[in-house]
Amino acid sequence: MKTKLKPLAYVLVAAFAVAAAGIAAYAPSTQAADDKKTDAPKPALTVTTTKPSAASLPIKLAANGNVAAWQEAVVSSESNGLRLTEVRVNVGDVVKAGDVLAVFSSETVNADIAQAQAALHEAEANAADAAANAARARTLQNSGALSAQQISQYNTAEQTANARIASAKATLASQQLRLKYTRVVAPDSGIISARSATVGAVSSAGTELFRMIRQGRLEWRAEVVAADLRHLKPGVSAVVKAANGSEVTGKVRMIAPTVDLQTRSALVYVDLPQNAGSKDTPFKAGMFASGQFELGASDAMTVPQQAIVVRDGFSFVFRLNADKHVSQLKVQPGRRLGDRIEVLGGLNAGTDIVVRGAGFLNDGDLVLVSADAPAKVAAK
Repeated sequence: MKTKLKPLAYVLVAAFAVAAAGIAAYAPSTQAADDKKTDAPKPALTVTTTKPSAASLPIKLAANGNVAAWQEAVVSSESNGLRLTEVRVNVGDVVKAGDVLAVFSSETVNADIAQAQAALHEAEANAADAAANAARARTLQNSGALSAQQISQYNTAEQTANARIASAKATLASQQLRLKYTRVVAPDSGIISARSATVGAVSSAGTELFRMIRQGRLEWRAEVVAADLRHLKPGVSAVVKAANGSEVTGKVRMIAPTVDLQTRSALVYVDLPQNAGSKDTPFKAGMFASGQFELGASDAMTVPQQAIVVRDGFSFVFRLNADKHVSQLKVQPGRRLGDRIEVLGGLNAGTDIVVRGAGFLNDGDLVLVSADAPAKVAAK
C-alpha cells in the first residue's frame, strides 16, 4: 500500500512547490504597482475656471469737494436809528420774493411824512401867490407903472416858489421811502440761512439782518487736479454722495478759470437738483461730499472678482495650464462693475483662469477642474 501512494505524494509536493513559486513571483509585481499608485500626485483643490470676458464699463472720475450755496444774498437794514419791532422769519424758513421778513417802528417816519406834506402845501400856497403877482406884473410891463427890475423880481419869485414845491415833493418822497424801508422784504425767493435780527434792537443803515440761499439752490464745488480737467466740460453729469450715503445727480455748470498754486487743482461747479437745499434733504451748505463724474463708457476685459487674489499688496490670478497645474500671474486691476473687475494688463483674453478656490492656491499647484462643483481642499 505504501508503495502505491508514494507517486501521488510526489505529485502533490510538486504542485505545492509550483504554486509557492508563482505566489512569490506575483507578490513583488503587485507591491510595485501599489507603490506606484501611492506615489501619484493628488490634486490640491477642486476648482472652477473661466475665461476673461469683454464688457462696456462706465468711465468715471472721482473727486471730493464742499457743498455751498449757489448764491447767498445778504438782507440788510436800510433804515437808520429805528427800532426793530417784529421778526417774521427764522433760519430754515422758505420765503418768496417780496415776503416781509422784519418790521421797524414807523411812528417817527410817519411824523416826518406829515411834516413834509405840510411843507409841500405851504410851498404850493406860496407858489400860487408868487404866480399871481408875476402875472399882474407882466400885464403892467408896457404901462410904465412898474420898472423892469420890479417885474424881474416878481418873475424870479414865481420861479423860486416853484422850486420850493419841487424840493418839498422830494422831501416827502424821501420820507415815504423811509416808511417803505421799515418793512424788510426778501429780495428773491430762497431759504433763510442765517439770522442776526433781534426784536428791540436799533439798527443803523447797512446792518446785516438775514442771509439767504437764493432760490434754494446748492452746488458741489469739486476739486479736480489739472490733468483731469480736459475730460470735463459744462453739462457733464455727476453723482454726488452725502455723508449719510444719499446720492443725487447734478450737472457741471462751469469750470474755474484758474488752478490753485498750492494744490494744483481747480474747482468744478456742479449744480445740484432744485430741492437739494430743502429742509428734508441730506445736503447742507458747508458740508463735505464725494462724487463721480460720468464721462461715458469704454470696452474692457473683465474677470470675476473671486478670481482676483491680493497678496503682499499686489493682485494675481491663477492660469490653468494644460497639465492641470496652475501658474500665478500678476495683473493690474482697473474699474469695478458689480462682481466683475477690469484687468488692464498681465492677462490674455483667451486664458483659462481659476475662479472658485483661487484664494487657496499657490503657484504650481495641481488642481481638479469641475464645471459646477464648489472648491474643496483635497485631503493630504
